[in-house]
Amino acid sequence: MKPKLALILFGVIILFSVLNISYWYYDRQSRGSYPSSCKASEVGTGYLRRPLNNRTPQPFVEKKKTILTAQPMGRLGNIMGEYAVLYALSKLNGHQAYVLPSMHSQLAGMFKVTMPVIDQQVANRIKWTDYLLHNWMSPEYYNISGQHVKLSGYPWSWTFYHHIREEILQEFTFHDHIKEETSSYLSRVRGDRENVTFVGVHVRRGDYVHIMPNQRKGVLADKGYLQKAMDYFRNKYENPLFMVTSNGMDWCKENIDSSLGDVHFAGDGKEATPARDFALLAHCNHTIMTIGTFGYWVAYLVGGETIYLTNFTLPDSPHRKVFKDEAAFLPEWIGIPADLSPLLKKKQTE
Repeated sequence: MKPKLALILFGVIILFSVLNISYWYYDRQSRGSYPSSCKASEVGTGYLRRPLNNRTPQPFVEKKKTILTAQPMGRLGNIMGEYAVLYALSKLNGHQAYVLPSMHSQLAGMFKVTMPVIDQQVANRIKWTDYLLHNWMSPEYYNISGQHVKLSGYPWSWTFYHHIREEILQEFTFHDHIKEETSSYLSRVRGDRENVTFVGVHVRRGDYVHIMPNQRKGVLADKGYLQKAMDYFRNKYENPLFMVTSNGMDWCKENIDSSLGDVHFAGDGKEATPARDFALLAHCNHTIMTIGTFGYWVAYLVGGETIYLTNFTLPDSPHRKVFKDEAAFLPEWIGIPADLSPLLKKKQTE
């Protein structure tokens, strides 16, 4: 190598070294050094670099993921709603959801639910933050924060989860043996009839006979409502067959006209064992519901035409503070107004 060329190369190396040392010194002064305890693997991840104001570097602590669960309240229809809302809000917020054992036990015998179950002893040791929900989706539910959050209340409205309807229906898929038993039952009821359209009819009575007029200033479905609803299907379908279940079957047999031979009274009238009635109604083609979450979930799972009782309380009913028709019933469902005359007459005499 020629002496002149070697001299030039040597000068370039010296200049590069000086520039590199200057850059290292400036960078160290502006960002600060890492703590002596910082491992090589932590550089750039385990610790924050020192900002320009030269504050002491602080360890970076990864935010723990929020855990959601729901307080089981009510009977089957309420439990299904609480499960669906927990499922939807956990996905919406990017949180992990766990089901309490009591909720799981009420649903797992019927449906192929998939959300993981938290051990009750573990749940008992957790300090949960109670998060009360009303029965319609609200903007604040898009940002649920906290480390351990327990949803409470009686939420079941479609406004929480209808955007993931197929996933909810998948969660509430019946076990195969229930499908087989129900299909066999419907086949026996159908007999030799052809082109039968099954219409599930759920008549909610039981404790609501007293609760509706005395606490909620409302009424139950009466004979006139059920006649109108059934006539709708009789006029539209060639061979409708109405499968009636209720927790007040004696009342149904006295007030539902079965003279045409198209009514089958299937319910056993026992509120403590609703699974069989629910499965039967949910395997029909269409639904007539009265009031309550049991009938709502039947209609939601069936997905056919649904007729429901609307305007079943007085305008000043306390129930109106927690219940919105537009959040309770799907827009395509068909509402038939209740007869409030018994309440109005009672109000006039008071």
